[in-house]
Amino acid sequence: MSHPTLFFYPRPRVDIAPVPAVSHAGAVLLTDAIHATGLASSLREVLAPWTKPLAEHHAAKILLDLAMTLAVGGEVTRDTDLLRCEPDLFGDVASTPTISRMITTLAEDTPAVIEAISQARRTARERAWTLAGAHSPAAGVSAKNPLVVDLDATLINVHSEKEQAAPTFKRGFGYHPLCAFLDHGSEGTGEPLAIHLRPGNAGSNTAADHIAVTRQALAQLPAGLLARGGRGSKKILIRTDGAGGTKDFMGWLTRQRLAYSVGFTLPASTPDLLKRLDEAEAWTPAYDTETDGIRDGAWVAELTGLLDLAAWPAGMRVIVRKELPHPG
Repeated sequence: MSHPTLFFYPRPRVDIAPVPAVSHAGAVLLTDAIHATGLASSLREVLAPWTKPLAEHHAAKILLDLAMTLAVGGEVTRDTDLLRCEPDLFGDVASTPTISRMITTLAEDTPAVIEAISQARRTARERAWTLAGAHSPAAGVSAKNPLVVDLDATLINVHSEKEQAAPTFKRGFGYHPLCAFLDHGSEGTGEPLAIHLRPGNAGSNTAADHIAVTRQALAQLPAGLLARGGRGSKKILIRTDGAGGTKDFMGWLTRQRLAYSVGFTLPASTPDLLKRLDEAEAWTPAYDTETDGIRDGAWVAELTGLLDLAAWPAGMRVIVRKELPHPG
């Protein structure tokens, strides 16, 4: 049995004897994943500068406990009580005041702390993908079968004057983070790579933010997927909606040699362009990505030659789709 003070979480055993039930027993899957990927040891190493030598609670354990609290249904710091009631499963959990003091300490050096945490996450992810073997997201990746990284923003509403909270474009109040998730297809739930924190009034078409979150996402991928110098690869496809359809962002993607599929705002003359496509009989049946078969009532066509794309990256193509209205 591993020593809990070294690896943070005990390693409980399964017993069929008549014993009291253990709450949140399913969290063993998470604590086992922490052990298997070495996340605890990686965080312990990188967060050592922010933990006092004789501290009873390491910064790494506190952060892992906060993440575990969210996983088992908690919403605020004091919900770590959910873990304290099961010390045989979650080990020694710091008090709420201790957690608050540690968060304050880490927040005083935010950029360095975030970089340290990102480094530990990348190390653990690389270990997890190695253990997955043929089931790894990187297995069989190629330019024709790339890793797909989805970028999308979300709104988080808050109900008080929290730091950097601001009015949102949907007349709410809170935050507008930009997220990067690795798409595992219809058989997976996706994998969070990076979240770029932004105030609620952050713009939707901000190229600098899209570039920043893409850099953070690429930094989470195993080094073998990237070219020398950390540049991108055609084995990686960046996918986002029209918010990412800016000349600056798409120009950066091109210079980084990344494949992309980005929403594109069509010009006001689109109805006339579509008539020309109809006259040229340019539409072909669309395919369903889940079944690899033809999608009923859907067609695609290339609009590239009918548009002035001189200001956009060379080689960019514009594909349009039309589809019969869905019932209702």
